[in-house]
Amino acid sequence: MNTNNTNRLPTAVVRYLNAVNRFDAAGAAACFTPNATVRDEQKDHVGSSAIERWVSQTSREYRPHATVTSAQTIADAVQMVVSVTGKFPGSPIKLDYELRLQDGKIAQLNIR
Repeated sequence: MNTNNTNRLPTAVVRYLNAVNRFDAAGAAACFTPNATVRDEQKDHVGSSAIERWVSQTSREYRPHATVTSAQTIADAVQMVVSVTGKFPGSPIKLDYELRLQDGKIAQLNIR
């Protein structure tokens, strides 16, 4: 991950990105609130266990690596453009990540 683009991001977001790039599903899931929601590829993953399964499956299938290309944080909302490389057609791709934080953890992540 390009750390120059993560210097101003909330700690939970940086930890999540680092865990995903290490293919550490448990570490990534630990960055979320217990009832958090992730929306990716038009599917919702709700709760820590579902998020851990999602990261594990995505890591196994696609071997993604995320690099933040731009980011903006306003209060508890974070918007990022992320370049993702991996084993999938069209790699690399740029995705929009929209996150909402609660009590220092990620409560919601939408990937488009």
